Amino acid sequence: MIKFVYQNTPKGTGDAVLKTKRYIKGPFFLMLVPDDLIVKSNCSKSMINIHNKFNSSVIASMNVKKKTVSRWGIFKLSQKIDKNNYLIKDVVEKPSIKMAPSNKAVIGRYILPKNIFSKLSNQKPGKGGEVHITDAIQSLIKEKNKFIAHNFSGKYLDCGSMNGYIKSTLEIAKLWNYVWLEQVMWD
Repeated sequence: MIKFVYQNTPKGTGDAVLKTKRYIKGPFFLMLVPDDLIVKSNCSKSMINIHNKFNSSVIASMNVKKKTVSRWGIFKLSQKIDKNNYLIKDVVEKPSIKMAPSNKAVIGRYILPKNIFSKLSNQKPGKGGEVHITDAIQSLIKEKNKFIAHNFSGKYLDCGSMNGYIKSTLEIAKLWNYVWLEQVMWD
Protein backbone atom coordinates (compact mmCIF):
# COMPACT_ATOMS: atom_id res chain seq x y z
CA MET A 1 0.00 0.00 0.00
CA ILE A 2 1.28 3.44 -0.91
CA LYS A 3 0.22 6.55 1.00
CA PHE A 4 0.95 10.06 -0.16
CA VAL A 5 1.56 13.20 1.84
CA TYR A 6 1.68 16.62 0.25
CA GLN A 7 4.02 19.47 0.92
CA ASN A 8 1.86 22.36 -0.28
CA THR A 9 4.77 24.79 -0.07
CA PRO A 10 8.34 23.60 -0.67
CA LYS A 11 10.03 24.18 2.69
CA GLY A 12 12.87 21.67 2.41
CA THR A 13 13.47 17.94 2.66
CA GLY A 14 13.21 17.99 6.45
CA ASP A 15 9.73 19.52 6.26
CA ALA A 16 8.65 16.90 3.71
CA VAL A 17 9.91 14.08 5.95
CA LEU A 18 8.16 15.58 8.97
CA LYS A 19 4.85 15.30 7.10
CA THR A 20 5.26 11.48 7.06
CA LYS A 21 5.56 11.18 10.85
CA ARG A 22 2.15 9.57 11.44
CA TYR A 23 2.94 6.76 8.98
CA ILE A 24 6.27 5.68 10.48
CA LYS A 25 5.70 2.83 12.94
CA GLY A 26 9.12 1.19 13.41
CA PRO A 27 12.25 2.58 15.09
CA PHE A 28 13.93 3.23 11.69
CA PHE A 29 12.70 4.03 8.18
CA LEU A 30 14.14 4.15 4.67
CA MET A 31 14.00 7.47 2.83
CA LEU A 32 14.74 7.81 -0.90
CA VAL A 33 15.10 11.16 -2.66
CA PRO A 34 13.50 10.88 -6.12
CA ASP A 35 15.99 12.99 -8.09
CA ASP A 36 18.97 10.84 -7.00
CA LEU A 37 18.90 7.57 -8.95
CA ILE A 38 21.25 4.65 -8.38
CA VAL A 39 21.21 1.98 -11.07
CA LYS A 40 22.99 -1.32 -11.73
CA SER A 41 22.99 -2.23 -8.02
CA ASN A 42 20.41 -2.20 -5.22
CA CYS A 43 21.74 0.53 -2.94
CA SER A 44 18.78 0.34 -0.55
CA LYS A 45 19.29 -3.39 -0.02
CA SER A 46 23.00 -2.96 0.77
CA MET A 47 22.15 -0.13 3.19
CA ILE A 48 19.57 -2.31 4.95
CA ASN A 49 22.25 -5.01 5.34
CA ILE A 50 24.60 -2.46 6.96
CA HIS A 51 21.79 -1.19 9.19
CA ASN A 52 20.99 -4.73 10.34
CA LYS A 53 24.65 -5.52 10.97
CA PHE A 54 25.38 -2.37 13.04
CA ASN A 55 21.87 -1.38 14.26
CA SER A 56 22.61 2.12 13.04
CA SER A 57 21.36 4.85 10.75
CA VAL A 58 22.95 4.68 7.31
CA ILE A 59 23.37 7.32 4.59
CA ALA A 60 24.46 6.67 1.00
CA SER A 61 27.73 8.41 0.24
CA MET A 62 30.08 9.07 -2.64
CA ASN A 63 33.02 11.29 -3.44
CA VAL A 64 32.20 14.41 -5.44
CA LYS A 65 34.42 16.98 -7.10
CA LYS A 66 35.59 19.58 -4.57
CA LYS A 67 34.28 22.41 -6.75
CA THR A 68 30.71 20.99 -6.47
CA VAL A 69 30.47 20.52 -2.67
CA SER A 70 28.09 23.46 -2.33
CA ARG A 71 25.37 21.34 -4.03
CA TRP A 72 25.42 18.61 -1.38
CA GLY A 73 25.31 17.71 2.26
CA ILE A 74 28.97 16.94 3.07
CA PHE A 75 30.33 14.54 5.73
CA LYS A 76 33.28 14.68 8.05
CA LEU A 77 34.19 11.08 8.82
CA SER A 78 35.45 9.86 12.16
CA GLN A 79 36.59 6.28 11.56
CA LYS A 80 36.62 3.55 8.96
CA ILE A 81 34.43 0.53 9.74
CA ASP A 82 35.30 -1.49 6.66
CA LYS A 83 36.02 -1.04 2.95
CA ASN A 84 32.76 0.81 2.16
CA ASN A 85 31.52 2.13 5.50
CA TYR A 86 32.59 4.96 7.82
CA LEU A 87 31.26 6.50 11.01
CA ILE A 88 30.14 10.07 10.47
CA LYS A 89 31.49 12.75 12.80
CA ASP A 90 29.66 15.75 11.28
CA VAL A 91 27.49 16.67 8.33
CA VAL A 92 26.90 20.14 6.92
CA GLU A 93 24.37 21.20 4.29
CA LYS A 94 25.71 22.80 1.11
CA PRO A 95 28.97 24.24 2.49
CA SER A 96 31.21 26.60 0.56
CA ILE A 97 34.36 25.04 -0.87
CA LYS A 98 36.38 26.63 1.97
CA MET A 99 34.05 25.33 4.70
CA ALA A 100 33.56 21.79 3.34
CA PRO A 101 34.97 19.18 5.75
CA SER A 102 35.61 16.77 2.83
CA ASN A 103 34.29 15.84 -0.58
CA LYS A 104 32.13 12.96 0.78
CA ALA A 105 28.57 13.79 -0.26
CA VAL A 106 25.18 12.70 1.02
CA ILE A 107 23.32 10.90 -1.77
CA GLY A 108 19.53 10.62 -1.53
CA ARG A 109 19.24 7.33 0.36
CA TYR A 110 18.86 7.30 4.14
CA ILE A 111 17.95 4.88 6.90
CA LEU A 112 16.88 7.25 9.65
CA PRO A 113 15.79 6.79 13.26
CA LYS A 114 12.23 7.66 14.19
CA ASN A 115 13.55 10.14 16.78
CA ILE A 116 14.55 12.45 13.91
CA PHE A 117 10.94 13.72 13.95
CA SER A 118 11.47 15.41 17.33
CA LYS A 119 14.46 17.28 15.84
CA LEU A 120 12.56 18.24 12.70
CA SER A 121 9.50 19.52 14.56
CA ASN A 122 11.65 22.01 16.53
CA GLN A 123 14.14 22.86 13.79
CA LYS A 124 14.47 26.39 12.46
CA PRO A 125 14.93 26.86 8.71
CA GLY A 126 18.56 26.77 7.57
CA LYS A 127 20.25 27.59 4.25
CA GLY A 128 17.85 29.04 1.71
CA GLY A 129 15.10 29.28 4.33
CA GLU A 130 14.49 25.51 4.18
CA VAL A 131 14.31 22.82 6.83
CA HIS A 132 17.15 20.44 5.91
CA ILE A 133 17.26 16.79 6.90
CA THR A 134 21.05 17.12 7.25
CA ASP A 135 20.63 19.70 10.04
CA ALA A 136 18.43 17.27 11.99
CA ILE A 137 20.95 14.48 11.39
CA GLN A 138 23.75 16.73 12.68
CA SER A 139 21.72 17.37 15.86
CA LEU A 140 21.37 13.62 16.40
CA ILE A 141 25.10 13.06 15.76
CA LYS A 142 25.91 15.65 18.43
CA GLU A 143 23.76 13.60 20.83
CA LYS A 144 25.91 10.53 20.06
CA ASN A 145 23.47 8.82 17.65
CA LYS A 146 25.50 6.63 15.30
CA PHE A 147 25.31 7.35 11.55
CA ILE A 148 27.24 5.37 8.94
CA ALA A 149 28.29 6.74 5.53
CA HIS A 150 27.89 3.87 3.05
CA ASN A 151 29.90 4.09 -0.17
CA PHE A 152 27.49 2.24 -2.45
CA SER A 153 28.18 0.29 -5.59
CA GLY A 154 26.13 1.02 -8.66
CA LYS A 155 25.96 4.04 -10.89
CA TYR A 156 24.68 7.37 -9.58
CA LEU A 157 22.43 9.46 -11.83
CA ASP A 158 21.74 13.05 -10.75
CA CYS A 159 18.35 14.32 -11.93
CA GLY A 160 18.51 17.45 -9.77
CA SER A 161 19.50 19.77 -12.63
CA MET A 162 18.33 19.99 -16.22
CA ASN A 163 21.71 18.85 -17.52
CA GLY A 164 21.79 15.94 -15.05
CA TYR A 165 18.22 14.99 -15.92
CA ILE A 166 19.02 14.86 -19.66
CA LYS A 167 22.18 12.78 -19.07
CA SER A 168 20.24 10.45 -16.74
CA THR A 169 17.46 9.99 -19.29
CA LEU A 170 20.00 8.99 -21.93
CA GLU A 171 21.69 6.57 -19.51
CA ILE A 172 18.37 4.94 -18.58
CA ALA A 173 17.45 4.68 -22.27
CA LYS A 174 20.69 2.73 -22.84
CA LEU A 175 19.81 0.41 -19.95
CA TRP A 176 16.29 -0.18 -21.29
CA ASN A 177 17.61 -0.85 -24.80
CA TYR A 178 20.01 -3.39 -23.32
CA VAL A 179 17.21 -5.07 -21.33
CA TRP A 180 14.92 -5.01 -24.36
CA LEU A 181 17.58 -6.51 -26.65
CA GLU A 182 18.37 -9.17 -24.06
CA GLN A 183 14.69 -10.08 -23.82
CA VAL A 184 14.23 -10.20 -27.61
CA MET A 185 17.27 -12.44 -27.97
CA TRP A 186 15.92 -14.92 -25.41
CA ASP A 187 12.27 -14.95 -26.58
